[in-house]
Amino acid sequence: MFTGVSGSGKSSLVFNTIAAESQRLINETYSSFVQTFMPTLARPEVDALEGLTTAIILDQERMGANVRSTVGTVTDANALLRILFSRLGEPRLGSPQAFSFNVPSVSGAGAVTVERGTGKTVRRSFSVAGGMCPRCEGMGSVSDVDLSQIYDETRSLADGAITIPGYTADGWSVRLYAESGFLDPNKPIRDYSATELHDFLRREPTKVKLNGINVTYEGLIPRIQKSMLAKDVEAMQPHIRAFVERAVTFQPCPECGGTRLGAAARSSKIRGISIADACSMQISDLAGWLRGLDEPSVAPLVATLQHDLDAFVEIGLGYLSLDRSSGTLSGGEAQRTRMIRHLGSSLTDVTYVFDEPTIGLHAHDVHQMNNVLLRLRDKGNTVLVVEHDPEVIRIADRVVDMGPGAGPHGGTIVYEGTVDGLVASGTATGRHLGVRPALKATPRSPRGSIPIRNARLHNLREVSIDVPLGMLVAVTGVAGSGKSSLIHGCLPRTDPSVTLIDQSAIRGSRRSNPATYTGILDPIRAAFAKANGVKPALFSANSEGACPACNGLGRIYTSLGFMAEVATVCEVCEGRRFTDEVLEYRLRDRNIVEVLAMPVEEARAFFSERPVRVMLERLADVGLGYVALGQELDTLSGGERQRLKLAIEMSTDTEVYVLDEPTTGLHMQDVEALIGLLDRLVDAGRTVIVIEHNLDVVARADWVIDLGPGAGHDGGRVVFEGPPAELARADGSLTGLHLRRRLEAARTPTTGAGS
Repeated sequence: MFTGVSGSGKSSLVFNTIAAESQRLINETYSSFVQTFMPTLARPEVDALEGLTTAIILDQERMGANVRSTVGTVTDANALLRILFSRLGEPRLGSPQAFSFNVPSVSGAGAVTVERGTGKTVRRSFSVAGGMCPRCEGMGSVSDVDLSQIYDETRSLADGAITIPGYTADGWSVRLYAESGFLDPNKPIRDYSATELHDFLRREPTKVKLNGINVTYEGLIPRIQKSMLAKDVEAMQPHIRAFVERAVTFQPCPECGGTRLGAAARSSKIRGISIADACSMQISDLAGWLRGLDEPSVAPLVATLQHDLDAFVEIGLGYLSLDRSSGTLSGGEAQRTRMIRHLGSSLTDVTYVFDEPTIGLHAHDVHQMNNVLLRLRDKGNTVLVVEHDPEVIRIADRVVDMGPGAGPHGGTIVYEGTVDGLVASGTATGRHLGVRPALKATPRSPRGSIPIRNARLHNLREVSIDVPLGMLVAVTGVAGSGKSSLIHGCLPRTDPSVTLIDQSAIRGSRRSNPATYTGILDPIRAAFAKANGVKPALFSANSEGACPACNGLGRIYTSLGFMAEVATVCEVCEGRRFTDEVLEYRLRDRNIVEVLAMPVEEARAFFSERPVRVMLERLADVGLGYVALGQELDTLSGGERQRLKLAIEMSTDTEVYVLDEPTTGLHMQDVEALIGLLDRLVDAGRTVIVIEHNLDVVARADWVIDLGPGAGHDGGRVVFEGPPAELARADGSLTGLHLRRRLEAARTPTTGAGS
């Protein structure tokens, strides 16, 4: 286990040094030709690394947001199911691809071949029987376009009637319509005849000549459906995404019912169950159905599939379904899904690298995760885990504790040895390890409530509850029990004034950083300008002060077409983003690059300007003291993004905050600081609702709403509501059971699994 406060250097050591060097050395074993298709990995800053083995990284990176990607397709489960249905399904459809929603049904004249011996030319026909629904093309949803958002009917094409991003009046996209011969470019859209409107919006692909060049003309709606709507919304550029969100509504495909499959694939069944039914089942139920199949002809296939499904259940993902879109999985769910293929792997002497594998897991599931980690080790592998959870740290054979602080105060190994030695070491991790949570002595009294009545979203079962105001409220339950459905899905509908602060990605560009996102870069530039008697624009990497070679990005990005984009450090500014002239100007002996490189804690001591100082105080309060002002936003974890949003919201008049697992990525010491911040918010008259698994937060709440008793269809009910002291005595609550165990656990020496 690699432990230490947030920002102490754990990930830099494990991921950016050990795992990075292993991957770099492996990549060098491939031919030069193959390496051109692989990401270029820099040599880590390390003098020597010995004893490296092949590293398999399982981090918190979310899965790609491809609209055709599901839980079933990113594992082997869907492929195995398709083979199973091709063998046992009635009526028989032949090959497994007949059950694939990514393979269309195609027929055609085929290829021209020459027969041996006769020399005759023969045209052979072909047929591909795929399982894709022809209406939605295997995406499960269809779109409806708001015409008022794609064109202004009072204007003509020549006057810029088309309002889609990228469609300028003199651009190629608009010229295709204006010069096609089907439309009058000077006539307002509202004056089009029915034929003209059809040609403009829905005409089938037609060959036309434009400036002597043969091009394909197509109606505007199918054109944007192919160019924009076929992509996942989350993966779009911000301005394209904004257009799609206001112009397009998505609904389940009426032909396939959202299953993505054609009629033939849906008609073939095994004991009354189609492959669409199987994929929509909760995985724990699908595993149960599979156990009832006693077919010797497919026994090995069923055993392999059964192993995969049981692995989902074992690591706390039994509540998912195989048709769940992979882009909707949280970072923790994505990491555990990627683990599935490794649990049955025959590889040994491999180094598995995990980034907080218990994120998003209830204490009940942490024990199962521990068993998985130990099983990987016992097969002869090395398992490196960056972790904060004390229950996981306790199973370590060896602990490397980083610190003593965060950012510039970290980066040192402060302890290395057994878990028992860590407890006695006096480090921040050692002091907090094994300390039982303390119940809040006097919970606050509510000052009203927000009622939720008959909530039925997802797996909720007619839930009616009053969420108290003026308190710190913890919403608990195992993963998949319905916590987010109740609070994220239902609470804002009841009370629109509720502010949700989640871990979703922050929209921005490569130029975005905490200083720009919080708005403090403007007063920082103003302070530099005043101190030097120059314009503030000089201190903007987006304006006059930008390096002309890289346009203020610090890197040169090169697109290689079909290959991944390559980024290289700008040779002119050496990654500093500003011109040499700008770097001559100083504020209290620091230039703008040095200031942006400061972590929040250092900047807090440096700045006396009030607007900057106030925001820096808030950033430190939410546990981001180690984050640099100029750090790129896309390098922040989900928990860090959430706390950054919270720091900004603290300056508003928000009355009710909803936080989704705010302790994600936080060390036990930082959790204490966060609880103190949440208490101060409530003392100031706010209401704070946290969806949380951390038992320290639960113990210190004023009120707990526990959902369960299980996940998926085994959850969706409120099993307890009341103060945490009563939860610890409650029967039928898994949260209460584990809280009681933690409260009863004395602070005794801890024994590691390898001791």
